[in-house]
Amino acid sequence: MRLGITDTVKHLLIINVIMFIGTMAIGNGELFYKWFALYFPENNLFQPWQIITHMFMHGGFAHIAFNMFALWMFGTAVEQRLGSKKFIFLYISAGLGAVLFQLGYYYFQYVPIETELIQSGLLQSEINEMLSTNKVIRDINEVQFSQLQSLFDVHRTSMVGASGCLMGVLAAFGIMNPNAELMLIFLPIPIKAKYFIPGIIILDIISAFSGQSFFSPSNTAYLAHVGGAIVGALIMWYWRKNQFDNFRWN
Repeated sequence: MRLGITDTVKHLLIINVIMFIGTMAIGNGELFYKWFALYFPENNLFQPWQIITHMFMHGGFAHIAFNMFALWMFGTAVEQRLGSKKFIFLYISAGLGAVLFQLGYYYFQYVPIETELIQSGLLQSEINEMLSTNKVIRDINEVQFSQLQSLFDVHRTSMVGASGCLMGVLAAFGIMNPNAELMLIFLPIPIKAKYFIPGIIILDIISAFSGQSFFSPSNTAYLAHVGGAIVGALIMWYWRKNQFDNFRWN
């Protein structure tokens, strides 16, 4: 195995750093967030390209530093085994899986509440206007107000970061190297990848539904992590099952 950094990982690092510098340098970050963060599709700020561009955005120095360190550490090893074409396919697919899981979860929260509000007498156009302006435009009761607040919390959400992509890469690394020993920074106990990675996924699922954060900031899109890991694992399972003792494409 070569030391250093592989080509695709290097290019991904460069793109992420450029996007981060742009975010910090232009308009105090607001302009880049408005254009490139992934907004909830019912929000007027949502644009289709955000499904991809948010993967290269980060919310602060610690966020990008941790993710780029993980990309270098695990991405280099995975790309060396897969080759560049398969690696970028895995990376982007895991990011799309992250989007699917997280937005699916948001809609799971959003649609039932919106339906109840409509059944209570509010018009769809009124709900949309109140969510867009964050202003109450007609008399509503306390229950409706609480429901609107819940909708607003989902409506205004945005996603940034490469974490979903990286969870797919980490899952692929674990399948390739099940007995490799990994550890959390704040819990320096070596754990084999075949136990460590499923454990991380389980904790993310618990965090998503309980609101209790174990090792990530409270605003983490936990199910994006889960979606990325599952898609990455499924892709690697398919490749191992159908071909390639050495996995290489190029």
